[in-house]
Amino acid sequence: MTLIREQMASGAEPAATAAERHRHVPLSRLVRVVVVAAVVAFLLVEHTFWEPDTLLLVLVVGGAVLGLTLQMLVRFAPFMGALIVFDWMRGWADKINTSIHFLPQLDVDKWLFHGTVPTVWLQQHLWRGHVSWYDFVFLGLYLMHFLMPVIVSLVLWRWRPKFFWPFEWAIVGTTLAGIVTYAIYPAAPPWMAAQDNLLGGPFVRISGAVAQAMGVHNFSALDNTVSPNNVAAVPSLHAAFPLIAAVFLVLAFGWRRAGWTMIYPLTMWLGVVYMGEHYVFDVILGVVYALVGCWASLRLYERWQRRAPHPNALTAVRSRLAAAASRLRPGNAA
Repeated sequence: MTLIREQMASGAEPAATAAERHRHVPLSRLVRVVVVAAVVAFLLVEHTFWEPDTLLLVLVVGGAVLGLTLQMLVRFAPFMGALIVFDWMRGWADKINTSIHFLPQLDVDKWLFHGTVPTVWLQQHLWRGHVSWYDFVFLGLYLMHFLMPVIVSLVLWRWRPKFFWPFEWAIVGTTLAGIVTYAIYPAAPPWMAAQDNLLGGPFVRISGAVAQAMGVHNFSALDNTVSPNNVAAVPSLHAAFPLIAAVFLVLAFGWRRAGWTMIYPLTMWLGVVYMGEHYVFDVILGVVYALVGCWASLRLYERWQRRAPHPNALTAVRSRLAAAASRLRPGNAA
């Protein structure tokens, strides 16, 4: 008792209380992990795919559970808001310009590959007449279009915060550029051209076959959910987002530690062409948009950093304001 009284008198925390508090820390963390896992499991069981509004819900719940709601909102609300606006706007971008282009991107692919359509060639060599393991991989990456940028944002926020804002600006800027292009140039993807027998060879809608193998029988509803605008194909943001993610991870962690992440965009590029979701031309243009977005966001961030007040200057201003306020108090008026 004497020891406890001495600790309380000195302002130190009693040993028993400290030990009890530390015993509750692992339990508290476990509860937080269980809550977030339960939300994710519910979304998966209900076949809710990772659209921007769903991701925002997960981030808000995760932030509340982890006690980081305000930080989550400050950092991710503008980012997720832009993706939600994109998801909404791309649904009517094709209504602004109803002249859908079928042949230019197809002709470019034929020119690049000496008369061969890459989608048809890939399906002739990779499609076995039934769903294979790599078909699940390709569609899985395709459906993680909105999820992966959020994961990369969280990684950068936690371990390389100076790259957080440039990465988000690159994603948002590339997205806005894509929306403008979709309105100006609505373009039919290979699967839509195949419906008019324009590919010059056999074609299978592999994403539909994989979805059916996953137990999703109403594929048209899923397709409308994931891609509300079927002619938002040029450029391919499915090609752009993975490259932006890999570029910033390499910049943040170095080529030796993060160079392997380039597997992600390379696999995505192969998958979207193989499944008939994009032409090679769409992918190339998506790569160009991504690289320009990365360059522009880094340059803008550098300029913003140069114009932002230095932390030492802010500290000096605060100190002067605090000193002035203390002098104005009645007790210090003399």
